[in-house]
Amino acid sequence: MSGLVLPAPPLPTAPVHGSDDRFAVRRIFCVGRNYADHAREMGHDPDREPPFFFTKPADAVLTGDADLPYPPATQDLHFEGELVVALGAGGRDLQAADAGALIWGHAVGNDLTRRDLQAEAKRMGRPWDMAKGFDGSAVCGPIHRADGPLTQGRLLVEVNGTPRQDSDLSQMIWPVADIIAHLSRLVRLEAGDLIYTGTPAGVGALQRGDIVTVRIEGLTPIRTRIT
Repeated sequence: MSGLVLPAPPLPTAPVHGSDDRFAVRRIFCVGRNYADHAREMGHDPDREPPFFFTKPADAVLTGDADLPYPPATQDLHFEGELVVALGAGGRDLQAADAGALIWGHAVGNDLTRRDLQAEAKRMGRPWDMAKGFDGSAVCGPIHRADGPLTQGRLLVEVNGTPRQDSDLSQMIWPVADIIAHLSRLVRLEAGDLIYTGTPAGVGALQRGDIVTVRIEGLTPIRTRIT
């Protein structure tokens, strides 16, 4: 019987609210420009773009209010507070009306971004991978069990106690069910997938020593200190 030539890497996991159990993370998908105000903030027309996606490695997940060392190769690290959807089942070619059945729960997230690398990649027509998929870039809070998609709730991001992003989930261009349905036409979704659903306007830079806190109404907030 054949075996592994190297030990299997640790399984990335996220905490579960109210439990000692952990949620095994399979893949991380992220939605770009899913709030009209943020699309405009980044110089794009929100009325003309269908949802698009990028990915982060599963082991980029950062949990438990852990500190994050300021990442290398950037001078412009940005926060992006987001709702995270955790899938408990898979499927493909779904309709929005059926997509909610895949949801296992929701969490608060922070899609950290090396903005200068992203800007260079856009200018050069290159992939965003190194701007978005670095170590610790997918901050994720405890996952709360849910029977369907969240459609509203205040999203607030504070840096050192000062509000920087303040919006509502109802302001998404593409609601959660539509995001899942659209993504399922591109890949087969599976249990363990996380979907970061986009960020509102107000993104900005973080410095060493900053503490960024992301809150979504009804979910456990996350706090990350940049060291």
